[in-house]
Amino acid sequence: MQTPPLAGPIAPLHPRVSIMAESRDISPGAPPRAVSSAASLLSERDRAILKDVIVTYILRAEPVSSRAIAKHSQHGLSAASIRNVMADLEEHGYLSQPHTSAGRVPTPKAYHLYIGSMMDGAEVASAERQIIDEALSDTRDADELVASASSLLSDLSHHVGIALTPALDQTKLRTISFVPLTDTKVLCVVVSDAGFVDNKVIQTRERVSRRELVRISNYVNEHFSGRTLQQIRERLLTLLDEERARMDQMLGLTIRLASAGLAMGDLPTLLLDGTTEVLRQPELADLERVRRLLETFADKAQLVYILTELMRGKGVRVLIGEDSDLTSELDFSLVAAPYGVGDTTLGTLGIFGPSRMQYQRTIPLVHYLGERLSDALANTFEVEA
Repeated sequence: MQTPPLAGPIAPLHPRVSIMAESRDISPGAPPRAVSSAASLLSERDRAILKDVIVTYILRAEPVSSRAIAKHSQHGLSAASIRNVMADLEEHGYLSQPHTSAGRVPTPKAYHLYIGSMMDGAEVASAERQIIDEALSDTRDADELVASASSLLSDLSHHVGIALTPALDQTKLRTISFVPLTDTKVLCVVVSDAGFVDNKVIQTRERVSRRELVRISNYVNEHFSGRTLQQIRERLLTLLDEERARMDQMLGLTIRLASAGLAMGDLPTLLLDGTTEVLRQPELADLERVRRLLETFADKAQLVYILTELMRGKGVRVLIGEDSDLTSELDFSLVAAPYGVGDTTLGTLGIFGPSRMQYQRTIPLVHYLGERLSDALANTFEVEA
């Protein structure tokens, strides 16, 4: 069972947030996409030249001219012939021309075709696999595992690494502990079934001894372990209205402490790494685009909404250009995949960067790290359960 989408009116608060309607699994090994009717009209020569333009633009970050493509001897065409092919590709919506005298650049439509049916297969390099495996194997805490995944994605891709941790409110309780801090302050530590930890300081009206807190912890763990925090709070509120709770002083204290301690945040946590790294990309030489990028990072609710929507699918998803407002405003792309334990989806991780990213490398990287993070979380759960 997947973690439910965000509770509350997130979408109405962000009416401009949209997401690609057909988000398909493009993980390594996933079934290939069917070529669209428009793409099927392209000849092998057209596809070869389009692929050459895409690869050249990814490497050089500047409009590609017909002369540059003509230098690649495998096409066997003159610059004039290639110019005509590129003009046809522009008419079909696969290329655009920023300036009349400039070369052409790929459109999101071109990138989708490239990813779906033209990109050569690739795997994560063995050196990068080793870095990922060692980093995740050295960590046992779930929160640190997800933070490591976000950092690894940024370090290895030189783009922004993103990770979404689950809302603790929607996770299941593994254990809860109440620890005295002062006479009237108690620390509540909650551990979810996947190993995520949160804590909260509770102000009490009277002094509660350490022994009483141990009894309260044991009672909640015995009766509520395995339920979501939201379910537990609802049950505690029901118990609070019962006559037994009003008559039993210890039970009443237990319910009040547990209710306060389990009132954790009901929104996921968003982790971003490498936000300064992406500023070195040529696409961000324009200060206006830098401003929009910083505004995007500041509007975390929009990022959380989109990443939460992507939790509903399987495998790697790629959002490019008009697929979402997040990517269209900046001409950026998001390569993302869900992670979880067993049948439960816990969150999403991904890479956010210019549309001119090396998909042949970033897609396998996100796929591999998502799988390894899921394995590490499962191992953490088994060790600590």
